[in-house]
Amino acid sequence: MAAEVVLRGREQERAAVQEALAAAHAGDGSALAITGGPGSGKSSLLRSAPTAGFRVLITQGVPTESAHEPAGLHRLLHPVADRLPQSLRKATGLAAGSPGATFALHTEVHRLLCELAAEQPVLVLADDAGLLDRPSLEALAFVARRVTGHQLAVLFALEPQRGENPLTGLPTLALGPLDDPAAMELLSDLTPLGLPEDLAEDILHLAGGNPLALTELASTGRLPHDSALRARLRDRFRALSPDAQLLVLLAVVDEDLELDTVVRSELDALDEARDSGLLVVEGDRVGLAQLTRFVLRTEVPLSEQRRAHAVLANVLDPEQHTARWLWHRAAMSRTALSRAEAGNQADELGAAAARSRRTGNYSVASAASQRAATLAVSPQAKAAHLIAAAADQWSTGRPRTSRAILREAAVHVRGRELHGLADFVRGGVELGDSAPGTAVRSLLKASGELLDSHRTLAVTALVFAAEAASIAGDQAEHASTAARAAALRRADEPPVTALMFDHLEGMAATFAGHHREARAALDRAVRLAGELPDPRSKIWGSQAAYVLGRAGRSLELATQAVAGARDTGMTSLVPWALVYKSLAALLLDQHSISLDCSLEGVREATSMGQPNTVVDHLTILALMAALQGDKTTAVHRLHLAAADVTRRGLGRPSTFGSWTLACVDLVDNRPADALNRLRLLAVDTGRVHPGIKVMTAPHYVEAAVACGRQAAATKVLKQFEGWATSTGCPARLALSHRSQALLAGADPTADEHFREAIRLHRVSGTPMELAKTELFYGHRLRLDRQPKAARQHLRDALQIFQQYDAGHFVGLVRAELRASGDTITRPRPTHAAQLTPQQSQIAELVAGGATNREIAAQLFISHRTVEHHLRNIFTRLDVRSRVELTRLLG
Repeated sequence: MAAEVVLRGREQERAAVQEALAAAHAGDGSALAITGGPGSGKSSLLRSAPTAGFRVLITQGVPTESAHEPAGLHRLLHPVADRLPQSLRKATGLAAGSPGATFALHTEVHRLLCELAAEQPVLVLADDAGLLDRPSLEALAFVARRVTGHQLAVLFALEPQRGENPLTGLPTLALGPLDDPAAMELLSDLTPLGLPEDLAEDILHLAGGNPLALTELASTGRLPHDSALRARLRDRFRALSPDAQLLVLLAVVDEDLELDTVVRSELDALDEARDSGLLVVEGDRVGLAQLTRFVLRTEVPLSEQRRAHAVLANVLDPEQHTARWLWHRAAMSRTALSRAEAGNQADELGAAAARSRRTGNYSVASAASQRAATLAVSPQAKAAHLIAAAADQWSTGRPRTSRAILREAAVHVRGRELHGLADFVRGGVELGDSAPGTAVRSLLKASGELLDSHRTLAVTALVFAAEAASIAGDQAEHASTAARAAALRRADEPPVTALMFDHLEGMAATFAGHHREARAALDRAVRLAGELPDPRSKIWGSQAAYVLGRAGRSLELATQAVAGARDTGMTSLVPWALVYKSLAALLLDQHSISLDCSLEGVREATSMGQPNTVVDHLTILALMAALQGDKTTAVHRLHLAAADVTRRGLGRPSTFGSWTLACVDLVDNRPADALNRLRLLAVDTGRVHPGIKVMTAPHYVEAAVACGRQAAATKVLKQFEGWATSTGCPARLALSHRSQALLAGADPTADEHFREAIRLHRVSGTPMELAKTELFYGHRLRLDRQPKAARQHLRDALQIFQQYDAGHFVGLVRAELRASGDTITRPRPTHAAQLTPQQSQIAELVAGGATNREIAAQLFISHRTVEHHLRNIFTRLDVRSRVELTRLLG
């Protein structure tokens, strides 16, 4: 496996290795234990270490030598044997006639390596360190703990160790699975001619982010018979005792295995199975990596697997674990079942799946449906069970598994209804992970196919299609979909479908600029969302409330949607609900809540394979940073989202991005650039989201006034005023009055608009925008030779900007205060409660031991931004180091 290919997805890990070597080269010494399972790339990472300028000493654990002490040191020190003192030569077996017996001279190894490092920096590489003989590993661990002050680096690569571990306490770099984008990039590198999409999806699903597995699967989608990974897993399994093998097989045949079930199986081999690296125990769950399960299913005879089914059928409670018990009972004797018996057991499993689905246990429901499909007799029954299983996987945020099941179902699908159900699930998955136009096509097709048999699902498909069109910024497609829905509406719609029709009607009218006509439908949608319990209705109600400017209600409904999605097991909805919760909080200037929501949204959407929602949250985070005047962070976050925005054609995030960059231009005092960006949005160039475009109007006005082009802003502001007035939203009315004040210039009406804007900001509880308005007003009053009145507004603005850590705006206010003749004092906060939301998160991560690079990755900010915030945190809390900060927060 070529290191340069495999490590394309390990940029952060490579950077950590480079930092360790840089520290050693600078004389600070460094040690690092790189851990990961078979095929994770740990050896490749070790071999990729930049060795220029180092004397490199290498050893590697070999199973056949692990009993020979100290074979590892013998291999490591052989290149410098002539430098070893006689005692060390004897202890390591490098002296003629020495027995190479037990070894206890750790200090001599340390002394030798330090002496060598004094002449030239030394890099010690210990690959497969877990297989080294114990004395060699202990000696190297002894050295690794004593590298400070020397040009010496000690790097280990090994699998995670349980129990007593000589490397405990050393800095550790754990290699987890590659994420989806990195895995896809690696697969693309390995297959320059490309792969069919279905095959690529199957490979990614099976490999589970394992670089070696991706390499071996790349050509055919199957692990070859001479696969190194297959051999490693097979040999590990066969090296286990019979009880441990059977215990592992329990996890092979049951993906929902619990620790309690293992205990009741009376197989006293849990530690052995876990120590082998095959079995994974997390809390009360016992499982295997997807690839391990696949290999063992193909390598272990069916007779042994049936024995595992029999054990589980015996220990599982038929009442508590009905679906699983039914499956294991059938699987232990499946070859003897008649068609009638198989069909009956499939029906029983299908009924058990439905019961699990009703209680929100979609994982169990999916497994039961897939098992029912293996027993079902007719193609239609197989397809129905598989489509239900795919829908369950979609609901729980496993889109790749959902796609794989849909592909399996495709050969069995017959009839309009089954095609419609499959297209509905496919379109829902595509809404999160594909180009929105693809999702629109699947969902519109599903709606037509389901209208006669599943009307509620057909309407739901239309709302999802409209959401996809909104994400694409395709107003025409959104309007067409809304019109299609309107033609289906009946006078006696039940609340669930009535809400969906009202939502579509109101959003379409809003995007068309018909704000007064939109209000009644959106009001009804908000009311119905409060009455209905399902999380989808809460999300649509939150979106409607946001458009109406009822930010508090929007935040409330989105919060209920997040909680409801988790409570009902529909976790795939969580990242989507967090988008509207974050936007509602941002409208309220509750940046702390918005920041938390979108950071959580990025993590959740990433883990659930929803890149479109990841981009939504990244662009919201970028806009938030720009509104705070933090241009570096804003641009950094947009950069992280840029590739997906372009590749997937995401108009909504693209519009957020243009707005963000215009705010950055204003921060950089480039109003002409900002005006040009916003002008392009206003004339609808490309895919522009109409709702977001209207919200940019206050910044359009700010840029136009700064350029002396007030006339250019009048039409744009008129649209915004119409929206703000028709909805009566105090926060947006305040921005409207501020914009009118800026356009009024020296006209006396400007004072009235500024005062009304300030009043409305206070009514709406939007302190950040209040501070900006007071900054604008203070500036105008100073120019109008009213310094005393100016200072009053500027001091209020300064206090708010300081609370938000908005350094750019703090600087502007201070300059205005100086120009107005004020003497500025700088109070020095000394309590953690006075940290900004972002500072609080950084401080907590530092206290938890995170490095600056790790903090930057988690918060989607640059390394330098972390350093900047840390300096401010130290100043605010009157501490001088990370240690003092950790002690204070502990």
